[in-house]
Amino acid sequence: MLSEEVMKAVFPFLEGTDLVSCMGVSKRWREIAQDDYLWKCVCAKRWPSTCKRPSPPTVTYYKLFQTFHKRQQHRTLLPPRLSFNELEFYIDIWTEDTLIFSEVVPGPVLEKGIGVPPSGVGDMLRFHLESPEYKMTLPVEPRFSVPLSQTVSVSVLVGRKDSDRVARVIDKSKFDYVDRTAYRALAYDYLDFSPFYPFVSGIRAWISLLFMDCGNEGVIDVFGIEMDFCDIANSKEEVLWLLDMLDWQ
Repeated sequence: MLSEEVMKAVFPFLEGTDLVSCMGVSKRWREIAQDDYLWKCVCAKRWPSTCKRPSPPTVTYYKLFQTFHKRQQHRTLLPPRLSFNELEFYIDIWTEDTLIFSEVVPGPVLEKGIGVPPSGVGDMLRFHLESPEYKMTLPVEPRFSVPLSQTVSVSVLVGRKDSDRVARVIDKSKFDYVDRTAYRALAYDYLDFSPFYPFVSGIRAWISLLFMDCGNEGVIDVFGIEMDFCDIANSKEEVLWLLDMLDWQ
C-alpha cells in the first residue's frame, strides 16, 4: 500500500474524476482524498479565480467540483401547464393559390398520431413512423396529390380552448425540400415567443408531408402530415412547454 505521505504528494496532481475514483479504493484513501486542499488544487486548474479568496465560493471546493464539473445534459421537467386536450391546430396547405387542405385538428388527434402506417408506405418512412421516438402525426383522409412543379405552402396556428387565444406556428412556409428516399416533403418556420422569454429564439417548427410512391415522379401522394420541434423538444412534455412559451394573442 502507498504511504499517506506519498498519496498526499501525488493526489494534488490528479484530475477531479481520477480523485473521485481514488475515493472508492478504500476507507483510508477516501479520508485522504476528501481533504478540501486537494479539491482546491482541482478547482484551481479549471476555475483559478475561485481560489483567490480565503474561502471557497461554495461550502467546500469538493462541493464546487461536484456541482459544476460537467454540464447537465438532461433535467427533469416540471409537469407542463398545458395539455393536448386544451389545444387545437389550424392547418392550411396551398398549391400556388389553390387551397388543397384545410382542417381544425384537435390536440388529442395529433397526439395520437398515425397508428398503423397504410400499406404501400416505403420502408424508411415505415421505420420512422413505427420507431419509439416522440412524434406528432396526422392521417390525411381523403389523401391528396401534389404536383411537384407547383409551389406548395403551409400555415399552422395553434389555439388554446382554455383562454381563446391563438399563436402562430408556421406562416405560409414553402415545402422547398423533397426527400424521396424518406418519402417526406419538408417546410419550416421560426417560432415567435412571448416577451416573457426574451432570450429564447432561433427554434424552428417543422412540418412534413408524408407521401407514397404513386408511380409518377412529378406527383406525390400525401397520406399524412407530421409536425415536430426536433431542434429542442423531443418528448410530449417538452413540446407542451415549448407551445406554452409561444406569443399567444
